[in-house]
Amino acid sequence: MRRKLFLSTFAVILVTLALSMLSVNLVFKRQFTTYVTKTTESSISQLPERLSSIYTNNGNHWDQVSLEEMSHYLPMGTQITLKTPEDKIITILNNPMAEMMQKSMMGMGMNYSIDEWKTQTLTIKGPQGNTIAKAEVRYPSNARLLNPDDISFVTAVYRSLLLAGLVALIIGLLLSLWTSNRLVKPLRHLTYAVKRVGLGHLDEKVLISSHDEVGELANAFNSMADDLKSQENLRRQFTVDIVHELRTPLTSLQSYIEAFQDGVLPPNEENLSALSEEIDRLVSLSSDLKDLNIAEIGKLHPQLQPVNLLSIIEKVIHNLSPLIQEKKIELTTKLPPESVMLLADERLLTRLFYNLIHNAYKYTEKEGSIKVELLYHNKFAEISIEDTGIGIPEDDLSFIFERFYRAEKSRARETGGTGIGLALVKQILLLHNGTIDVKSTVGKGTTFTVSLPLEKEQK
Repeated sequence: MRRKLFLSTFAVILVTLALSMLSVNLVFKRQFTTYVTKTTESSISQLPERLSSIYTNNGNHWDQVSLEEMSHYLPMGTQITLKTPEDKIITILNNPMAEMMQKSMMGMGMNYSIDEWKTQTLTIKGPQGNTIAKAEVRYPSNARLLNPDDISFVTAVYRSLLLAGLVALIIGLLLSLWTSNRLVKPLRHLTYAVKRVGLGHLDEKVLISSHDEVGELANAFNSMADDLKSQENLRRQFTVDIVHELRTPLTSLQSYIEAFQDGVLPPNEENLSALSEEIDRLVSLSSDLKDLNIAEIGKLHPQLQPVNLLSIIEKVIHNLSPLIQEKKIELTTKLPPESVMLLADERLLTRLFYNLIHNAYKYTEKEGSIKVELLYHNKFAEISIEDTGIGIPEDDLSFIFERFYRAEKSRARETGGTGIGLALVKQILLLHNGTIDVKSTVGKGTTFTVSLPLEKEQK
């Protein structure tokens, strides 16, 4: 890539330099030619006065020596045919240097030919204002450079252009090398870091040395590495949590069965109920995992039918009442007397409110309080579950709905779950076009507010 960047940059510099020099050359030639032409025409405009002066200063007749001296000051390539008023040729004047320059250029193999000419006829007046002669002037329509000073100037300009072009080319080469190195070096570091992450080194980071697109790419890579590390930590924590959650009920079941076999405990209704609770715990865990996985891959399709939201909430509260009463938690409800109907999956909504109210029970200390309220307005039903539990740290609030996430400070092993329940709540709400909001203060409690549309258009 470095070689491609260098060659492409070098090619752009070379083409740009060539076009610049060509354009400067064309403009210079045009402007300088225009300048020489105007200078020639300015000199020609002064000829009548000069010729008249020669005629007058030599006793009102033409002096050939004076005319030849004046010819040395004629513009290069200009020819003057001096005639009497009766069209009799007096003399033909040329700049003698022009012939010498032309012969010299032809001797060097340079072709000098003039294809287009301009002509002027000038009237020469005497002291009394009478016409003493006519001057037919012929000069190149496009002035050619024959003046040695002009040629030296043009040569110096071209030499300066060539030198400037070479300097610009060298600077461009150095800049292209520097640019290609600056671009490729961080990309090489990024490639190395990607390979390291691929090998499992999730702590790998790349140095952000700029704020351009390469810097944004490095920043995106570092964010990705942090996310991967976070997900890997969550996965490991989840594995530990699942093992713990499975081991506890399985160990309890094994202990009861061994006690029955050894005759230590009788298989009466109380002991069998304890077994049933442990089995229910395993079934609930496996069901949560199954539903969450299916929902996250988009394969969980709700069975929509008209359901009474009030009945669902009352049923969940009834099922959890024994646990809440056992913990001496005060449970208050504010529910409407009439039915609240909506189109939804009853099983999924039951799971949703069971998880939320069960969380409130789990994280509320003894003799605390839980309040469940159902309101409906503007075609939406709002259900709030408020507790006086241990609360959730502010830094954890934005993560509690992520899969397997556990707020370590408030959800220790003694009270915490696997981090599946709230993730499942979020997926169920997405299927029902609902929303959830949470407000919490550590040590004071948490309030979850669920909003569900009463008139649904399911996706």
